[in-house]
Amino acid sequence: MSNPTIGFIGYGNMAQAIAQGLVDAGALTGGDIVACAAHFDKLEANAAKLGIRPLRDASAVVQAADMVIIAIKPYQIESVMAPLASELAKPGKFIVSIAAGWTLSTYRTLFADRFASLRIQCTVPNTPMAVGKGVLVTEAEHTLEADQAETFERLFSAISLIERVDAPLMGVAGTIAGCGPAFTDMYLEALGDAGVKHGLQRAAAYRLAAKMIEGVGAMYMAAETHPGAMKDAVCSPGGTTIKGVASLEKHAFRGAVIDAIDAIVG
Repeated sequence: MSNPTIGFIGYGNMAQAIAQGLVDAGALTGGDIVACAAHFDKLEANAAKLGIRPLRDASAVVQAADMVIIAIKPYQIESVMAPLASELAKPGKFIVSIAAGWTLSTYRTLFADRFASLRIQCTVPNTPMAVGKGVLVTEAEHTLEADQAETFERLFSAISLIERVDAPLMGVAGTIAGCGPAFTDMYLEALGDAGVKHGLQRAAAYRLAAKMIEGVGAMYMAAETHPGAMKDAVCSPGGTTIKGVASLEKHAFRGAVIDAIDAIVG
């Protein structure tokens, strides 16, 4: 599958982020991608940005694509995808699901007797894929053929870290990677506000904070040094940083982050 056609069923923010990342990384061209969405006029406008071919419905996407990316809301999957089982089961086609809460087990229930003939990989992505810095939480179990698995890895590793986890951990892993960007955006905004409070121009404050966040992540990925040790390396005795750390601890900074994950995972 050296030159597959990718088809998005649903073309919202996450699907657009994936498409943008793949095209910008040179993994695909816009002409290699088709998509459908509920509002065709909006789809046409969004698809034109990358030269993607808009199609009228999910059936047309499945017929045109080798890799079918399920990018609709989780509650829509049963009604949209179940009628397409026969077309999806044709040789050479495979499914990549990006729907939160959907694992191989739930697709097994949905497709019932047809499941054995389908090739499915379940994932949870995040929006930094748009700039080639994403995370793709990926269920360890899948039903892809060897060449399909190679194609999946080749395309998505160009724009993301592919982190494989067992099905019971898809929820918490997807929450950290998928919801974490919103929490980090809030942290970035708060640092920017603090900079503005003390006289920095907002754009400069945001650039400083954003590059700092990127750099800390890169440092961890380079050596996998424990975050506590990385923090300690910045905190000199009696210095400025430890005073800020103490203030964050006073306000339960780490506890608030854990509570946010608990609120989602339950």
